[in-house]
This record gives sequence, C-alpha cells and structure tokens, in this order.
Amino acid sequence: MTDFFDRETDSKYDNAYKETTPDILKAFGEFNNAVFAEDGREIPLKYRELIAYAVGLTTQCAYCIDAHANAAVKAGASEAELAETAWTASAIRAGGAFAHGRLGFKLTGAHEH
Repeated sequence: MTDFFDRETDSKYDNAYKETTPDILKAFGEFNNAVFAEDGREIPLKYRELIAYAVGLTTQCAYCIDAHANAAVKAGASEAELAETAWTASAIRAGGAFAHGRLGFKLTGAHEH
C-alpha cells in the first residue's frame, strides 16, 4: 500500500457495498442527498458543508475532509471560513478531552486525595 487516501481510485472499493448491501447503499445515498440538497433546508448549504467539514476534522476522516471542504468552497465558503471552522472543531475536540479528563478523576477517585 503506497497511499492511504487516493480520491481518484478509492471509489472502486464501493463495489463491496454495491455487491453485498445495495439496498443500504441506496438508502444511504438518498439520505446523504437529502441532507446536502441545495434547496429546501433551513440551514444554507454552505453552512451545512462547513458543519460537515468540522465533523470530518473532528472524526479525522480524510474522505469527509476532502469532500466537504471542497463542497463548502463550491457553496461559497472562503478560506477564512474554512480556517475558523477548523479552529472551532479544534476547540470542541480539545474541550472534549478536557471534559473527559474529569471522568478520569471520577473513575479513579483521584479527586478525593
């Protein structure tokens, strides 16, 4: 394996889904298309794409980062908006580690010492 992420050729691996679970793949595609429909939603597409970009950054999904950063730009997002979205995702991820650190104290009883 030379490249973990290759946007040009990785889609060939969709065949496993197409062959084994075509009904689920179809339902997922329809769901995704509804979520990211250009019109008919309260949240403008640019903001939905920026939200998806932030989630991709937080979950560290290279495919989501690629797809949704590009879709956000196509929907009108600026480089500054991408940067602020990345910082927002970073703050939430760091905040999660901070908050879950409290759980470590709770579970070990370290806070009682």
